[in-house]
This record gives sequence, structure tokens and C-alpha cells, in this order.
Amino acid sequence: MSQTFFKKKKWNYLLATLAIPYPNLIRCDAAENWQVSFQDPATPIMEGVINLHHDLMFFLWVVLVFVTWMLLRTLWHFTYTQNSTSSLTTHGTLIEIIWTTTPALILLIIAIPSFSLLYAMDEIISPAITIKTLGHQWYWSYEYSDYTNESNEFLTFDSYMIPEDELKIGQLRLLEVDNHVVVPTNTHIRIIVSAADVLHSWAIPSLGIKCDAIPGRLNQTSMFIKREGLYYGQCSEICGVNHGFMPIVIEGVSLPNYVTWIYNKLLNQ
Repeated sequence: MSQTFFKKKKWNYLLATLAIPYPNLIRCDAAENWQVSFQDPATPIMEGVINLHHDLMFFLWVVLVFVTWMLLRTLWHFTYTQNSTSSLTTHGTLIEIIWTTTPALILLIIAIPSFSLLYAMDEIISPAITIKTLGHQWYWSYEYSDYTNESNEFLTFDSYMIPEDELKIGQLRLLEVDNHVVVPTNTHIRIIVSAADVLHSWAIPSLGIKCDAIPGRLNQTSMFIKREGLYYGQCSEICGVNHGFMPIVIEGVSLPNYVTWIYNKLLNQ
């Protein structure tokens, strides 16, 4: 057998070995080096955002190609030597109507899915779970308001970024935290967002969420995660010197695993 074959087998074995303690190491929803496109969507909202982007890019390319072709054609044909402009030029009513109505129709076609997506982003559909998110300088704190322990205390915890020298194999620099926000998949979840000091923003690209955290004000958003995995985000509003060091990690799990996690958290709180 070739040496390449053994290298591939060794690499696959290494990935499989690392994936045992870290099942999301091979497939994690986080930014990659030199990434241009979107992260893989995990919610219907993010799927809608990507589809709308692709639709807009189609119209943009059609307009770009047509306008470029018209400009080049004009520069080529209407020169002083080949075809000088007549002094008796008049306005063409038909062409004026065409280049006015066509962009208007394109904008109308674009507006319909845009408004639909905006409505879906603001809609909260009978949430089964409510999570309160509070931004601090420079960490996040969370409260699961639907659960209490024997002392009638809500499930609360803080989430700090793990320093680089404490990272384990498979954990991402500047993105890993000590306490994940664990949520069940295929469940409507409401997120209430606010801040304790200055402006923050709770944003997770794979989930299509970016909700501003404003002191003294409650904003809300929703999510419906369709698959299990780790979803990484960061504060997206400049909030001070350590703005780049308050990441967010959402862990989507199955419903039985979520119930087990809730039970253990309440038991150890």
C-alpha cells in the first residue's frame, strides 16, 4: 500500500480519537480562516437570511452585468470618430418608462421576502423555555427562569472566556467559555437580553441572532435550533477594553440530555 494511504488512515484515526471526548471538534459552527461565506445555518431564521442573500446577489449580478455591458457598448459605439452624437437628440419616453419601472419591480420582488423574514425574526412562537441574558464588562450571565431548586432559586450562572493557556484539545481560542448555554433542539426558546453596565450585543452567526443588550431595557429574540452542536458567538457591540474577550457558546443537545443537564445544575447549585 502507498504511503499516502497510511497517512490518511493515521489522520482519520487521530480525528476519531479526538472526537471521543470532544464530539463537536470535527464539526463546529465557528469562524474559519479566510472565511468568505456564511457559517452553516442551524435555525430556520439563518436559513432565511442565507436564502435572501443569495436572491439579492442574483439580482445584483444581473444588474451589474447589464449596466456594465451598456456602458462598454456606449463607449465603443458612440465615439467622435465612429458615431458622433447628433445635435437633434430628444428624450425617449419608452426607454424612460422602462428604466424607471424595472428597478421598481426588482425592489418590490426583493421587499416581499425581506418583510417576511423581518416578521419571522420578531415573532415569538409559544416559547417552551425562557432564558435571561445579562451582559457585563466583560462576561455574560444567564438565568433559566423556568426552573427552581429546593430553595426556590432560579438556575443562574456566569460565563467567562477560558484563557488561552487553559484551553483543552479541540477548544477554540477566544471563543470557548467555562459554562455553555445548553438548550434542547427542535424547541422554541425565548431569549431576553439586557445589560448591567454599558451597551453589549448578544450575537451567534450560525443561529442568525444579533440582539442588543441595553442597560435598563429588555430586548427579546427567539431561536429554534434544528440540529445538535456547538454554536459560537461574541459580543458585537464595542463595550470597552475587553470587548473582544466575552464570547458566547450555545450547546444544542437532545431533550433527554437537556433534562439531565438541568437536573444536575439545580442539584449542584
